Amino acid sequence: MVMAEKKIVECVPNFSEGRNIETIDAIEASIVSTENIKLLNRESDRDYNRTVITFAGEPSGVKTAAFRAIAKASELIDMSQQCGEHPRIGATDVCPLIPVSNVTMNECVQLAHELGRDVGERLGIPVYLYESAARLAERRNLESIRKGEYEGLRKRIKEWRPDYGPTEYDDRVRKSGATVIGARFFLIAYNINLKTQDVRIAHNIARMVRESGSLVKDVTGKERRVPGILKYVKAIGVELKEYNITQVSINLTNYEETSLHKTFETVKKLSREFGTETTGSEIIGLVPKKALIDAGSFYTETQSEGKLIEAAVENLGLSQLNRFESRKKIIEYLL
Repeated sequence: MVMAEKKIVECVPNFSEGRNIETIDAIEASIVSTENIKLLNRESDRDYNRTVITFAGEPSGVKTAAFRAIAKASELIDMSQQCGEHPRIGATDVCPLIPVSNVTMNECVQLAHELGRDVGERLGIPVYLYESAARLAERRNLESIRKGEYEGLRKRIKEWRPDYGPTEYDDRVRKSGATVIGARFFLIAYNINLKTQDVRIAHNIARMVRESGSLVKDVTGKERRVPGILKYVKAIGVELKEYNITQVSINLTNYEETSLHKTFETVKKLSREFGTETTGSEIIGLVPKKALIDAGSFYTETQSEGKLIEAAVENLGLSQLNRFESRKKIIEYLL
């Protein structure tokens, strides 16, 4: 694919399976079997019980590959038996479409609607549209749609009619759950590791940093929302039993306004206040080169692109849990 000549859309579906390799392989195979699609990244987490697959291509190919992956996931994943640390509402929990080259956001919105209609009508999966593709303002945020998670889906369908697909909870929906499809700008899935097994600390830090903040009661008992420290940050606390640590699991929705290093340094400062410390961080999926160069510029004065990226990886501790390989993690290098 030549980016200067082709329309390129990125797709980052999140599947509610991070343990069964055969299932994950089958979902990946349904994607790579599509013509003119490039697989960019695949990452699974056992504690989260979640796999994130990133691929890109021309719009029609991306829509076909996404449909095939959602179909395969609904075939192989039984949500009534699924459990994990990460919030989820369906076998394919969320499927965002991101404009990369020669594509407008409006085109991605149209693509999301077409994909949502196909998934709803042909697969019998309830579909909710979010972010830029949302039809209603209250459905823009993924967290609002996913409230109550899979366990609350029967009630959710009654309260919030899906944009596409069945509006009744039946055996098929019980197995597949719902899928959230949308169009958005580049999001960095960024997790910061805490040297503690007390997940309450991770929860507290998440509430303090995320833009939405938290609800607190005043002296009269009335609840009010206190905004968090960082704009464009969504965060939850998560326990990673495999590593005997906890994480502040973050979605960074605008890395140019709220940078990786600002996010990391804020969590580092708060972790000390709670009597613990950060032990590095990780990026799930891919990251734009500029995000790392900006971080490198914060930690060092070098002008070399390679050295700036090295400085970012070292100071953010990006190789603490898994080795960070620039050629496999930076989207510009892959495309």
